[in-house]
Amino acid sequence: MFKKILIANRGEIACRVIKTARRMGIQTVAVYSDADAMAPFVQMADEAVHIGPPPASESYLIADKIIAACKQTGAEAVHPGYGFLSERTSFAEALAAEGIEFIGPPVNAIAAMGDKIESKKLAKEAGVNVVPGYVGEIEDTEHAVRISNEIGYPVMMKASAGGGGKGMRLAYSEQDVREGFEATKREGLNSFGDDRVFIEKFILNPRHIEIQILGDKHGNILYLNERECSIQRRHQKVVEEAPSPFVTPKMRKAMGEQCVALSKAVGYYSAGTVELIVSGADPTGESFYFLEMNTRLQVEHPVTEAITGVDLVEQMIRVAAGQKLEMTQNDVKIDGWAIENRVYAEDPYRGFLPSTGRLVRYNPPVEGWTDDGAENGRRGVDGIRVDDGVYEGGQVSMFYDPMIAKLVTWGETRDEAADKQIAALDAFEIEGLGHNIDFVSAIMQHPRFRSGELTTGFIAEEYPEGFHGAPASDDLKVKLAAIGAFVATARSDRSRRVDGQLATPLDPPSEWTVTIDKEAFEVVIGEETVVVNGAEVELALEYTPGDRFIDAEVDGEDITIKIEPTRLGFKMTTRGAIHQIGCLPTRVASLSQHMIEKIPPDLSKYLICPMPGLLVSLNVAEGDKVESGQPLAVIEAMKMENILRAEKSGVVKSVNAKAGDSLAVDAVILELE
Repeated sequence: MFKKILIANRGEIACRVIKTARRMGIQTVAVYSDADAMAPFVQMADEAVHIGPPPASESYLIADKIIAACKQTGAEAVHPGYGFLSERTSFAEALAAEGIEFIGPPVNAIAAMGDKIESKKLAKEAGVNVVPGYVGEIEDTEHAVRISNEIGYPVMMKASAGGGGKGMRLAYSEQDVREGFEATKREGLNSFGDDRVFIEKFILNPRHIEIQILGDKHGNILYLNERECSIQRRHQKVVEEAPSPFVTPKMRKAMGEQCVALSKAVGYYSAGTVELIVSGADPTGESFYFLEMNTRLQVEHPVTEAITGVDLVEQMIRVAAGQKLEMTQNDVKIDGWAIENRVYAEDPYRGFLPSTGRLVRYNPPVEGWTDDGAENGRRGVDGIRVDDGVYEGGQVSMFYDPMIAKLVTWGETRDEAADKQIAALDAFEIEGLGHNIDFVSAIMQHPRFRSGELTTGFIAEEYPEGFHGAPASDDLKVKLAAIGAFVATARSDRSRRVDGQLATPLDPPSEWTVTIDKEAFEVVIGEETVVVNGAEVELALEYTPGDRFIDAEVDGEDITIKIEPTRLGFKMTTRGAIHQIGCLPTRVASLSQHMIEKIPPDLSKYLICPMPGLLVSLNVAEGDKVESGQPLAVIEAMKMENILRAEKSGVVKSVNAKAGDSLAVDAVILELE
């Protein structure tokens, strides 16, 4: 077994690998850029080596710097995590030339399966079902248009070396191909150093199912069941679960055996994932197609660990050291259900725009997870596990992926795992930047999610007008009204105790008019009772003015609420939504109708940068006439390109930025007359 390994990655996956290595008695070496100098993974590792400035192209993607760090520290092996160099054959070859073990698959398998075009050819030759499409290099936009017309719309354009949702565009028409082909090429080149693109038919009502593969260097290959990853946004996974609510035992066996056969065809070992697409239009549910093979550890591997009890990182290390798998296919079981939500630095209330910046507050519902080596050690604390690599006061950088943390829950049933997600998300405190906690909580509560009727179009279909918070039930509104009035009473009580304000004591109001998103509730706070709209509510909570969270029991149900005071009440966040709570004593509430409504200014004549990012291109100049919906500029943030369009027709009055500028959020790019 290795005495020391280096992790050629950063963030949560670096922390994840270090935890297992530490339990195995293996010393660890971290490599870090300037942006990560204070990151938790650097502090956790036994040694750390600085490798360059923040851009990955100048640090984490330079193989020579990783190899130099191995030589400097005496690391015998490298775990690449995911992304960066994890699927670069040149990196694995360079390590081998220096006598350093690569904790991953053999070079030939990476080469065969890491290239989406070549892997499809190989899969087809091996008799595996592949999605209809053009398997070959595409010359230019006109060539892409001809191919797309031949295949038939909709089509998917994908960067050959892509992954993680980057370098992908869905096209429903020739215009979409013309607009998106060059952007797909650029994203592929910027993220992976390869601008080749291929095009394939987009399967209607698709479900994204993937099979976890694990093999050793002695010819043993197993499949560790499946994961359902159908809930995606912009082709990037948001929610993953294991097992799938869709896959039957017959399907699981057929998928697993076919994926094992494909892996054996390339002499695969280590952990890997074969991604499949299943048509929801097929009533049998047994028509599945090969998409790609990821020759690395997946972001969503914890859900597989939770239901199988297998530490995939440990197995990767043991396989790299030449050990045989100690389990057989019959040993692989499914115990319970696990769900993972990716907590991203993006604002779902503003069209999911990336949100970089400082984590002013960061308090996850549990502190990491305890891996004591036991079979259930990877289920976290009471079935809640948080994999993260950030810290309170730290920066979420524009240079890397926007994922803040992975929240994983395990339960005996799917509903139990989802309920734990909702409770844990309510208790997850993040301040300082936008995040998607409310959004993933809303998904966990959505009737369609609960039914298991999922497709990769779930988010687009269920939130066609964007996300505005999970709808609140009448029961929840009553609970919030009761809590809001109680908190308002407590704050009023505190105010009357301030020294020197009044000559005689003044009792706080007991009758309140509480508005929840403009719906009014009459609440009476008694000494031992709370009455909402004439009905008594059982309420138990502790609150001290200044508390940011409230744990309450209302009518026998536990609820956690994040609370922030506002001018006339509170902002309460719970169950996937932000609620504006107005609290006024009933005797003065009627006066509020005389307040003049403040009308927000019309900003539609400005093209405003919605996020910090790089202005890749500006398509118009001063004096140009533009139409509503016309693409005006392209902003790149967190390695993704975002097209900004005109909100109204007009003439460009002035231009305040040029291509290549780094822009702050809300910067005015141009103004229309």
